[in-house]
Amino acid sequence: EVQLVEHGGGLVQAGGSLRLSCEVSGITFADHTIGWFRQAPGKQREGVSCIRRLDNTSYYRDSVKGRFSISNDNAKNTVYLQMNSLKPEDTAVYYCAAGWYTGLSAQLYDFWGQGTQVTVST
Repeated sequence: EVQLVEHGGGLVQAGGSLRLSCEVSGITFADHTIGWFRQAPGKQREGVSCIRRLDNTSYYRDSVKGRFSISNDNAKNTVYLQMNSLKPEDTAVYYCAAGWYTGLSAQLYDFWGQGTQVTVST
């Protein structure tokens, strides 16, 4: 059974940092991608970043480039999302997801975590 468990959400002031982690279990195929998505109240879920765990190819949405960094630790079966210079508009529930293709579209992902709340105050 594939399981994804997010940790690291919380409340932070604008300009601050948070690191999210996604613990991955139950995936035996090495070539898969972990994506981070977010959904703010009343808005559609959007792709934030993703990383292909086989070769660490990564992508970011434009609004987080230069501020967020995704990384992969195969030994710990964990993918991290380091979020710096946070803005109030980054406030959302953040989800990690697993899929067999690489990209920022939610349709590419088959397995989802439960989500973790990130709130950035002014």
